[in-house]
Amino acid sequence: MVTQAPVQYETVIGLEVHVQLKTDSKLFDPSPNAFGDEPNVNINTPCLGLPGALPVLNERAVEYAIRLGLALNCQIAEVTKFDRKQYFYPDLPKGYQISQYDYPICEHGSITLSNGRHVRILRAHLEEDAGKLVHAGAVGLAGSDYSLVDLNRAGSPLVEIVSEPDIRSAEEAREYMQQIRNIVRYLDVCDGNLEEGSMRCDANVSIRPVGSTEYGTKTEIKNMNSFRSVQRAIESEVARQIEIVEAGGKITQESRLWDEATQSTKTMRSKEEAHDYRYFPDPDLRPLAIPREQVEHLRQTLPELPHQRYDRLITGFGLSEYDAGVMVEFKEMGDFFELAVEHTDNYKAVSNWIQGDITAYLKNNKVSIFETKLSPKALAELVHLVDKNTISSAMAKKLLPELLEHGGEPEKLVQEKGMAQISDAGALRELIQKVIDANPANVEAYRGGKDKLFGFFVGQVMKESKGSANPELVNQLLKEMLA
Repeated sequence: MVTQAPVQYETVIGLEVHVQLKTDSKLFDPSPNAFGDEPNVNINTPCLGLPGALPVLNERAVEYAIRLGLALNCQIAEVTKFDRKQYFYPDLPKGYQISQYDYPICEHGSITLSNGRHVRILRAHLEEDAGKLVHAGAVGLAGSDYSLVDLNRAGSPLVEIVSEPDIRSAEEAREYMQQIRNIVRYLDVCDGNLEEGSMRCDANVSIRPVGSTEYGTKTEIKNMNSFRSVQRAIESEVARQIEIVEAGGKITQESRLWDEATQSTKTMRSKEEAHDYRYFPDPDLRPLAIPREQVEHLRQTLPELPHQRYDRLITGFGLSEYDAGVMVEFKEMGDFFELAVEHTDNYKAVSNWIQGDITAYLKNNKVSIFETKLSPKALAELVHLVDKNTISSAMAKKLLPELLEHGGEPEKLVQEKGMAQISDAGALRELIQKVIDANPANVEAYRGGKDKLFGFFVGQVMKESKGSANPELVNQLLKEMLA
């Protein structure tokens, strides 16, 4: 009897990432585009859909969309237009959303993942955001007593980035989203704060037998706003689909929600197709022609992008792939690093200080690196003091909190506090002899073969010097004098 090998499945994922642009006003009306204000204060007649209210396109939002499209290697349309996407929901007061259907502003881009795989981008189009429902009386919608609507977000400008189904794992999906967040932050078109809803993600997920070229039935997981949620939701949904297929069932095409409490996806509604939204051109907005000279000007003025900084940190400063990745991921740290290394060529030490003690301080005090009193030049000077053995690394660690909290020049602080390291061999010999004279039994035991006692003597000398002795020289002289 021949036993069939178990079927191996391949995951197929396409992501729809919504990026909220940080313009001063909304996409089609002059009300403020701001987060955290009192509910329903940033509203105007166009976003409310009041009779006679006409939309006026935000020029800066168009510019930001083009810049983002260029950074995503997209083709920028010569002519684009806006369409009405019809659906009814309490946080959409007009009863339709102004979006783009068949003529998006950006098309056919790509992102390259760290494993070398290319994820094609089908389109990146402009649209207005909906409002927000606040469900009261429970953690989420389930079990809530009532819901409130906040329309401050209604009409805020979004770019929706739609990938082709080229992503093959939850880990790749997470990295793809992280790359997009880095790009929008470097472009300064979005703050990338997922927890505030500035970036959100819908994931289209399906499975198919390995080797198959046909796509399986997909489900869409809606409105995830953290990298962790994206990865875990996809992993959970893939496991659910495999279980259904293995049991002989069929996947239903639908929209689902990720439930953090149960770590599982739940049915939301049947999946709509394009015809369900009844798209048609918005009669109040003319097609928009985008001059090629404007596109080329924006292309030439793009800032350095994350992958470019990553390559330069490795080739220009000799950082490891990991260190360069951290400096790219946390842009302010990368900026601080580049300012500091203008004053020192010990690039690795600067990177280590930023990623180690400084990052720990930032997390504990919930501040950013440029909100501290430490200047990049002062960090470079601290590195220099350690390099020339003026102070030890341990002393530098003690000095760092004061520099972070109060600023100042490290060399002056070392002099004022009497922290200069003792590197005079004669002075250290005196300290070592004092320790040897005070511990005759341990000296005899060490000379008798108990080598582990060497650490004891080092500690005693450092204690006698109040931590100011040069550790390397102490080790060297101790070995000589104990012998």
